[in-house]
Amino acid sequence: MKKLFVGSLPPTTTEESLLAVFSEFGTVRSINLVKDLFSGDCKGFAFLEMEGHHARAAIAGLDGKSFEGNFLKVKYEEPRKGQKGRRR
Repeated sequence: MKKLFVGSLPPTTTEESLLAVFSEFGTVRSINLVKDLFSGDCKGFAFLEMEGHHARAAIAGLDGKSFEGNFLKVKYEEPRKGQKGRRR
C-alpha cells in the first residue's frame, strides 16, 4: 500500500471527484481530503492510498494534468523532516 500526496486542488474538490479521477488507475483504498474547518472547502491537497503498481500508474498519468482548471501535483507522500512525533 502506497500513500500519495495530491496537491494544487481547487476549493470545489470533493472526495467523489477525486475517486472518479484516481479510480481509472486502480482501486483507491482511502481518501483524506483536507478541508477548511469553517468553510468546508478543500484546502488544496489530499492524501490517497493505493496499491503500489496502481499508485505508480496514477503518478505517471495524473502528475501535471489539468483537473478543474488546476494542474495536479501527484507524488508519493514524504515524511516530514525534523519531526519525531507529536509535540505538546
